[in-house]
Amino acid sequence: MGDVTTMGTTQRRRPELATFLRSRRARVTPADVGMPPGLRRRTPGLRREEVAQLSGVGVTWYTWLEQGRPINASAQVLDAVARTLRLDKPEREHLYHLAEVPFEPDRETASPEAVGPEIQGIIDALDPHPAVVYNARYDILATNPAYRDLFFVPQVTVLRVPNVLWTLFIVPDPVCPLVFRESELPVMVATLRSSYGRHVGEPAWEDFIRRLSAASAHFAELWESGDVAPPGPRVKTFRHAAVGELRMTSVSLSINGMPECRIVAYTPDDEVSRLRAVELRGLRLPETGGSRPLMRTGSELWS
Repeated sequence: MGDVTTMGTTQRRRPELATFLRSRRARVTPADVGMPPGLRRRTPGLRREEVAQLSGVGVTWYTWLEQGRPINASAQVLDAVARTLRLDKPEREHLYHLAEVPFEPDRETASPEAVGPEIQGIIDALDPHPAVVYNARYDILATNPAYRDLFFVPQVTVLRVPNVLWTLFIVPDPVCPLVFRESELPVMVATLRSSYGRHVGEPAWEDFIRRLSAASAHFAELWESGDVAPPGPRVKTFRHAAVGELRMTSVSLSINGMPECRIVAYTPDDEVSRLRAVELRGLRLPETGGSRPLMRTGSELWS
């Protein structure tokens, strides 16, 4: 009898979930999330595919969720959808209840995403190619030894801020791992702003923007420009004191179950860079693997 009651409750919740999501989507305009309005827009708010893109989920999956189909939704995915739809705390709790996912009131203040051993194993296996896991704010969640070889020079680790934007804006140019900062940094800030639209008003994001703007006039200037760009493949040039410059193509890979997080892998763009990457691995101290302990949460510091 209990199973029949549970099934009936679930079936009643699905239409309500569909109605709720459609109503919340209709009230969010493209301007609210930093998107151009476009032409011939018949939808009063965001389109389904726009919500899916901004939330980092598949269009089909979100469509099924909004249609009230019997699909599973994790807390992380619901958080991403809630941010996109700009739900307040009561609305977020209502969304969880309708999706039959336990609601945790303090999820917004919880630690950043933890990277499991499977993802760590993937990026470690890419060595001697650098690889890192970023969230939407460019916090560094996990790295492999090759990435640490390039980025974790003393001038970087002394900052004690596990975020690549802090590295690139604060570290002096002669020791900065990234060459051609004048062309690369505007793209990264525009990518950051494209994610910021989903987090406007969140204390962690607002504090990050405020602190970095105060620390770097260049960042503040680029931020005020308002430019927006999505992540994408690029050829970047890095420098290392021991082996010289390496031209690397960056590719972003989404991570299932971790919305707004991505693996960024760097592969050599030419033979010289490939040989230098191998040489750099050869210089690594065998007893340490070139590793420096890396924090796992945003509140901890590099050791």
